[in-house]
Amino acid sequence: MNEAKHHVVVVGAGFGGLEFTRALAGAPVRITMIDKRNHHLFQPLLYQVATTALATSEVAWPIRHLLCKRKDVTTLLANVTGVDRAGKRVLLDDGSAVAYDTLVLATGARHAYFGHDEWEPFAPGLKTLEDATSIRRRILLAFEQAERETDPAKRRALLTIAIVGGGPTGVELAGTIIELAHDTLRGEFRNIDTRQTRVVLIEAGDRILANFAPKLSDYASKALERLGVMVELGRAVTRCDAEGVAFGDKQLAARTILWAAGVAASPAAEWLGAKADRAGRVLVEPDLTVSGSPEIFVIGDAALVLRPDGRPVPGVAPSAKQEGRHVAATIKARLGGDTTARPFHYRHAGDLATIGKRAAVIDFGWLKLTGWAAWWLWGVAHIYFLIGFRNRLAVSLSWLWIYATGQRSARLITQGDDDKG
Repeated sequence: MNEAKHHVVVVGAGFGGLEFTRALAGAPVRITMIDKRNHHLFQPLLYQVATTALATSEVAWPIRHLLCKRKDVTTLLANVTGVDRAGKRVLLDDGSAVAYDTLVLATGARHAYFGHDEWEPFAPGLKTLEDATSIRRRILLAFEQAERETDPAKRRALLTIAIVGGGPTGVELAGTIIELAHDTLRGEFRNIDTRQTRVVLIEAGDRILANFAPKLSDYASKALERLGVMVELGRAVTRCDAEGVAFGDKQLAARTILWAAGVAASPAAEWLGAKADRAGRVLVEPDLTVSGSPEIFVIGDAALVLRPDGRPVPGVAPSAKQEGRHVAATIKARLGGDTTARPFHYRHAGDLATIGKRAAVIDFGWLKLTGWAAWWLWGVAHIYFLIGFRNRLAVSLSWLWIYATGQRSARLITQGDDDKG
């Protein structure tokens, strides 16, 4: 009986895919969720794992656990390699395939280096738990190596951290790392003073947080500089290697470089043979379907969705969740016999970014906040969207401890293939 039901396949258990699955509850369908990882990641707080504020288990949850009560959902841990549109099958890396009646691709994004993929080994991005733990290891090892280094120039390079990209991720990384060096690690080393650490935020544009109102960008820049971050504007990066980074006419010796400057969509467009923009996002129809295949939807960072004014819908969690709910409602309507096209309408909730542990900027359009009040509102909003009481409590206690003492608990250096010594 169940095998005869309409089969919906979802690829990707991020915000969009998970919200879609939740919203489709009660529909006469069976759902197969496919993801190459076994966990859902709360990506807005991933930078706090990279900077030792939170543990991995506080920002990620097993997909099977989240969906265990949904008997209509089957979860598969698998790597998708393509889509057979004609045969209506999702192709997997082991040679098998999963047939679908409706397909939802919510496969997210990856790092983009603007044609310089050779920079990636020296300037890792932050999209996965593996990225976060690798970055955490690099940062902490830089201090350990500086403690042993006797050459002043090499020690200075080890105590220099460059962050490329002045969007929310870059700003949040910069503020947290400078506090880690100046507050948390202060007094723990004998041969170095961690307060001599330089954090340099490099942005090619004329201001950081370009999606925010100019006065909020200006506040964020000044707040970072008060913390000790060097903000470099108007110069694009031209080189990243083991020695450091070049931007404009400047050369910066830095052993740790972090990339927060751009993203590219997953290979969904390649799987589908569909039109895509320069970032690889699928050019979807107004109802989020793929041209020529009304049974295929693409949502989240993998899709280019245009607003009425021609601007793209931002690649943030709220938009992915809205798109997931929209697609679920569309499928329910189709199953009820209503095949009318339902254009997606995005509702922008606002922009938020935190600057260290005592300041943030919030732009709701009608309300703009900065400073301490914005930081608390930012924290409440993020805690609210975490999954489960235990995680909300754990993150709240971690933040309160950091706020009161400056100490961060997730500072273990775990070994990895990218360790340099």
